[in-house]
Amino acid sequence: MIATCAPLSAGSPAVSPIALGVMKWGTWGRNLSPTEMLHLIEIGLEHGLSTFDHADIYGHYTTEAAFGEAIAGRSHLRQRIQLITKCGICMPCKARPAYSIKHYNTSAAHIRWSVEQSLRQLRTDYLDVLLIHRPDPLLNPQEVATTVGALKQEGKLLAFGVSNFSPAQFALLHACTPLVTNQVKASAMHLAPFTDGTFDQCLSLGIRPMAWSPLGGEPFFTEPDNEQVSRLRAACAQIAQQRDRAEAEQIMLAFLLRHPAGIVPVIGTANPERICQAAQALHISLSQEEWCALWSASTGQRVP
Repeated sequence: MIATCAPLSAGSPAVSPIALGVMKWGTWGRNLSPTEMLHLIEIGLEHGLSTFDHADIYGHYTTEAAFGEAIAGRSHLRQRIQLITKCGICMPCKARPAYSIKHYNTSAAHIRWSVEQSLRQLRTDYLDVLLIHRPDPLLNPQEVATTVGALKQEGKLLAFGVSNFSPAQFALLHACTPLVTNQVKASAMHLAPFTDGTFDQCLSLGIRPMAWSPLGGEPFFTEPDNEQVSRLRAACAQIAQQRDRAEAEQIMLAFLLRHPAGIVPVIGTANPERICQAAQALHISLSQEEWCALWSASTGQRVP
């Protein structure tokens, strides 16, 4: 069964139930060629994973361009995928010599310039979703709302959201312009969004959150002596016994997919086999007891 897409919120573009994060596809990771990126895109599509999560800064502002080259001239392919990208972080590097220090910029001029840059780099006429990458203490919500509204009118942007925003920061901007998601760090190893109001807010507003680092990041793979990792892997193994050939990574994804907010995990792999494996998590439905067993394994305590 191929995964089916669903909107992030009412009237927003539909996205796949698991998104493919491209941060490590470029020079920050595997340094894939456009041809190799195209291969991963096609593998994702074979499994219904059609949403690709970018940020302008990935690969020091080079990964969007490599991805764009991969899909260049393939209009049929662009129609089958959804492109999400982020802006607002200004990172000093060879591609941005004018930046003296790392900082945030969510001014109207910078957002518009960033969108135009991403459109050129990705070889596309529109972005499905634009996210503000990090909360900016100097963000002016009315200015952002006006800019986003204009970009939507021009057909350059279909929907708008944020990443790493607290519930209060989200509410402030959402009051001025509709936000379709909040992409935050969340996994069975990082439970904060389940308890700090982030996912509660999304449920209340009918907005589906996205989760980066959905497997807990490098520690889950490289720190077997980490007590939290050890407990979670043991819990995953026990749950997997009831499911033929299930892997720990699939159980970890199923933990997020089970939540009623409709969380969209963003997996960061550039490994074709792991993309195929992740898609199989969509067929795993955890019981409430199994879900709470993972929670307890993460915290080291029974649920209250």
